[in-house]
Formats: sequence, C-alpha cells, structure tokens
Amino acid sequence: MEIFLQTFIENWHIVALFFTVAILYSSVGFGGGSSYLAILSLSSLAFPQIRAIALLCNIMVVTGNVLLYIQQKKYHWKKVLPLVIFSIPLAFIGGYLHISQTFFFILLGFTLLFAALTMWAAKKTISSSEKKISNLSLSKNATYGGLIGFISGMVGIGGGIFLAPLLHLTNWDTPKKIAATASFFILVNSVAGLIGQYTNPEFLIDWNLTTVLLVTVFIGGQIGSRMSHKFLKPIQLKKATAILIAFVSIRILIKYLF
Repeated sequence: MEIFLQTFIENWHIVALFFTVAILYSSVGFGGGSSYLAILSLSSLAFPQIRAIALLCNIMVVTGNVLLYIQQKKYHWKKVLPLVIFSIPLAFIGGYLHISQTFFFILLGFTLLFAALTMWAAKKTISSSEKKISNLSLSKNATYGGLIGFISGMVGIGGGIFLAPLLHLTNWDTPKKIAATASFFILVNSVAGLIGQYTNPEFLIDWNLTTVLLVTVFIGGQIGSRMSHKFLKPIQLKKATAILIAFVSIRILIKYLF
C-alpha cells in the first residue's frame, strides 16, 4: 500500500489527467487510449510501456460500458460480430509488429486529427426516429473492422475513435448503438493488441504505476458512462470529444514533425 501511495503522489498529475480523460471518453463509448498515449508520451516511461498501459486502461474503462450496454440491450449482434471477425487477429498482428516511436506518433497524430474533424463536422446527431439505418454488407463490415483493428493494434488504442465516425457517416445504426458497438470493438481489439504486444520480446510494463492508473480510469469510466445517460446530450459529447482529440493530435504532430 505504501508503494502505491508513493507512486500516486509522484505521478499525481498523470493520475488527474487520466481521470478526466476516462470520464470524457467513456461518456461517448470510447476508452481514451489516444489521450492516454499522449499523456504518457510526456513522461519518462519507455516507449513499449506506453502502449501497454494505454490498452490496459482502455480495457478497464470500456468493460464497464459494455456490461452496461448489454443490460440495456443496445447490441445488434448480427451487425456487430462481422466488424470484429478480422479486427481481432489483425489487432494482434498490429500489436506484435515492431514500429519506431517516431512513425508511431506521426501515424497516431494524423489519424486522430482526421477523426476529430469528422466528428466535429457532424452538425447534429440524428435520432432513431429520423434516421434511415443502412445495412452494410458482410464484406464491408469485415473490411472496415479489419483495417481499423490493424492500425489500432499498431498504435496501441482500441480503434473506437476511427470506427465511430465511420459508422456515423454511413448511418450504420442509432447513435446509442454506435456508441455501444464502439465500446465492444475497443474492448476486443485492446485485448488482442495487448496479447500481441505481450508476445513481443520488447514488452515491458511498470505494474505499480499501471495499477494506480487502472483504478483511476475505472472510477472515471463509471462516472462517464452514467453521465452519458443522465446529464449530457449526444451532440455535446461528440463536440467535447472532437475538441479533445484535435488538441491531442496537434500536440503530437508539432512534437514529431517539427
């Protein structure tokens, strides 16, 4: 207990940021892996540890979301499962691959910026009664899921920030069901990516700090997932998340391109 308390005091600023990110991202069905990565990149942690901690925190946050959405019957499994058919093995491969730190952050920066612009461009969230739901083919769902899973495995995130804007643009389903699907997608791909990283000889992690951060994001995630249902409107959640993602992406690109 004394070791964990000391770790908390030494890293209080990281803990506070993780808590805030967990609340914001879980409120829209995300895990927050992108922002966890950005925060940790400013620390002295070794590069392999950063990706592993981000994925573990992702898993902690979205597990609660997934259970909540299952209770609310928000999953249309015939549409959800094709998205993860190829995403799981490709997320594992992406996590196993060795990539340089510079390439990793440049890739992350550009993809996050694209996701932020896409989310901000959506002028309003269409209700289920106004929206014409599309039915994408099995091959399209599998292709989208596989590609996003591979990229997510490489950069150490669950992929929800890539998947959700795509599903909104294609009118894949209602906003709440898209948020639920993004949570499930993040969960399974974070697990697959983490296993891929674990099998890599370079895998390394500080369990003292990781444990403190896992407890932090669990509490924040529980708060955020309930905020989405009681306090905030979907459009407010999307705008807030877009601003956060854009800030992170610009900060990363400035650091690694200039």
